[in-house]
Amino acid sequence: VHAMKTRDNATAYQFTDIWQSLDEYLLFMEKRLTECFRLLKNTGSLFLHCDNHASHYLRILLDKIFGMEHFRSEIIWTYKRWSNDKKGLLNSHQTIYFYSKSECYKFNTMYTDYSPTTNLDQILQKRTRNDEGKAIYLRDDDGQVIFGDGKKGVPLSDVWSIPFLNPKAKERTGYPTQKPLLLLERIISLVTDEDDIVLDPFCGSGTALVAAQLLNRSFIGIDVLPEAIALTRQRLARPTKTQSSVLRRGEEQYMAKSPRELEILKQIDALPVQRNGGIDGFLKARPGGLISVKIQKKHESLSEAISKLIKASKTKHCSHMICIRMYAEQRLLDSQTPYPDNLLIIDGYAFTLEKWLTETIGILH
Repeated sequence: VHAMKTRDNATAYQFTDIWQSLDEYLLFMEKRLTECFRLLKNTGSLFLHCDNHASHYLRILLDKIFGMEHFRSEIIWTYKRWSNDKKGLLNSHQTIYFYSKSECYKFNTMYTDYSPTTNLDQILQKRTRNDEGKAIYLRDDDGQVIFGDGKKGVPLSDVWSIPFLNPKAKERTGYPTQKPLLLLERIISLVTDEDDIVLDPFCGSGTALVAAQLLNRSFIGIDVLPEAIALTRQRLARPTKTQSSVLRRGEEQYMAKSPRELEILKQIDALPVQRNGGIDGFLKARPGGLISVKIQKKHESLSEAISKLIKASKTKHCSHMICIRMYAEQRLLDSQTPYPDNLLIIDGYAFTLEKWLTETIGILH
C-alpha cells in the first residue's frame, strides 16, 4: 500500500498495487506502452519511471515496443536522502528510461557549467583531426593556436542531481509517488517546444501537467483514481513550485569553509566541519581524544574566536583545542590572559607576514 498525508494531515492519499503477479503487471504495462508508442508523433519521446523492483523488466518491454535502436538514455536521478535503519546501501537515486519514436526525435540540448578543474583555455581552442584521425589543435599559418567562438558549457549528462521533495516543500501534496516539478520541467524542456502536447497516462498528483502548464505546453492527463484527478485539478488552478536553493545557489554555497580555510585545515591534517560557528575542523590524529580547530575570521578578534572555540568544544567533549590566529589587532593577545592549558594558539602565515610588514614599516619610518 502506498500512502501519505498532506502537510496539514487533513487528507490522506493511498492506493494499493492490485497485481497478482509480475506477469500480470507486465501484461498491463505492455498494452499501455504499445498505445503510447502508437500515439506518439515521429518526433516524440517517452520517459518512463518505475521503482527498482520492476524497472529492469520494463526496460526489456521498451526495447521490444520501441526498438533497441531507439533507446536514448538511462537517466539517473540522484538526491540526498535521510538515513534509515535498512540493512545495506542507502537508496539515493531512481532510474528514468528515455526512448524516442524514431531517429528524428526532437531534442533541445541543455548545458551545465564546466568543472572547476577544467582547463578552459584548452576548451576554447579549435580542434581538427590529423591524417591518423587524432584530434589536434587547429593552427594558423604562423603556427598559432586558433580560438573558436564562446562555449555554452558542458552538455547535460544522464546523471541529474535534483533535490527530493522534503516534508516541508511548498509544492508537496502528500501524494505517495509525487515527483519534484524541477524534474518534470527538465524532461519536458529537453524534448518539447512551446505549444507541443505532453501526455501523462498515469498522472497521479499531476506534476507533469503542472510542469507543462508552466512551460506553455498543452497537456493531457489520465488516472484511474478520482482523488488523483481532483488533486491535479487543484494544482493546475493554483500551481505551486518549490524553489531549490541548492540548485539556485549551488551546493558549494552551503559549504561554510572558504578554499583558504580548507587549505589550512588540510595542511594540519584536519577534517573540515561545516556550518559550526565555533569549530572549523577536527584533527584526524586523536592521541588523547577529540581535538577541535578554529580559524579566526576577519570579523572576529582573537579573544572572540577563542571564546567561541571553547564554548563549542565543551559540547563536543574535546580534549584539546587549536586556534589559528589570522589577523593582527591593535593590541595583541595578552600573554597573561588565563586561557586553558589544553588550548594551542598558532599564528597563520598571513598573520605572521602582516605582523612582520607592520613592524618593518614601523622601524623604517
